[in-house]
Amino acid sequence: MLRPVPVSDRAWLLAALDDALRGGAPVLPVAQALDESVVTELTSTQLPDQTAVLIRTSGSSGVSKTVALSAASLEASAAATHETLGGPGQWLVTLPAHLISGLQMLVRSRLAGTTPQFFDGPFDPSALLTASERMDHERRYVSLVPVQLSRLLDLAERDRGAADALRGFAAVLVGGQATSVALRQRAHDLGVALRRSYGMTETAGGCVYDGVEIGDTRMRIRGGEVQLAGSCLALGYVGDEVLTAHHFIDDEGERWYRTGDAGTLLGGMLTVTGRLARVIISGGVNVSLDEVERVAREVPGWQHTVALPADHPEWGERGSLVREIPDSGEADTPFDELRQLIRGQLGAAAEPVWVNETPTLPRLPGGKPDVQGITRWVSELRQTFRQSRD
Repeated sequence: MLRPVPVSDRAWLLAALDDALRGGAPVLPVAQALDESVVTELTSTQLPDQTAVLIRTSGSSGVSKTVALSAASLEASAAATHETLGGPGQWLVTLPAHLISGLQMLVRSRLAGTTPQFFDGPFDPSALLTASERMDHERRYVSLVPVQLSRLLDLAERDRGAADALRGFAAVLVGGQATSVALRQRAHDLGVALRRSYGMTETAGGCVYDGVEIGDTRMRIRGGEVQLAGSCLALGYVGDEVLTAHHFIDDEGERWYRTGDAGTLLGGMLTVTGRLARVIISGGVNVSLDEVERVAREVPGWQHTVALPADHPEWGERGSLVREIPDSGEADTPFDELRQLIRGQLGAAAEPVWVNETPTLPRLPGGKPDVQGITRWVSELRQTFRQSRD
């Protein structure tokens, strides 16, 4: 029978996870915000055989799904991570344990026989590095999302002690969304052992590091889509056989996961260019909003930017931007200059038509920008503007 466990009760969660990985009752890590009706429904639903953990996705597509993972897939992912990073170590848990990014740090800790160090409270770079000082293993690891890494680098660039603490990690994993070249360069300049991780709940976490598959993961491109295979694949989606059959496909006896991501393989290196669904047609030209974001995030003052579609009377659709207003001390680039940069790199159809600014971008629990929430906010803002003009 399914065992819902609140992630706030760490002792219970660690014990329940250990039991589940040994063949005991499957675990559903529950965040405080999860609707009780969802828990009730899942406890009465038939789970796939060998289910050890259920993870609710962050719902960046607007529709939450429940992914069933086996002990074998979770442990295969954890073992491949440690092999790639140079050996088992101690993890500083900075991400929510009801998401795969946070839960995998607990699985890796169990596999390594180490005690994870938890970071509490709202994200604060100084407090996180202070927490790292309580770690007692010779190999220390941390997993972050790009916005967390950016704020840590901001501190490390002006504080030598913080830079030393950040360099003390044997590896700093960053994933969850694209990591800009500028951010990677800053980490390199400080001597931070940065590793870029690509994966998702359906692959039990990161399965491609710095563009190269880890463990027995295999990758391919079909119809422009990134597809993945290997021991890390999930069992499927709970209660949705149609969705499972759509994303988990059999090809000559081998099981592949269709990621929905666009990408390229060059010399065995994977480059993810964005979501296939995040493409607009502007004046008959396909424009990737993720590519627009990628270019914008390399520009000073635009590191925290989201691209959205906007109706246009002439072009049909054009891109628009929402950005988090930079601190007053940061370098900034005028919008018109940014538009010209995007036009020069991606073409006239990709040039955004306007920008909305906000002090803080809404974010999902894992740190990704909440694109659905941002879209609703912009829609309401534009509706209010139209009403004020009438």
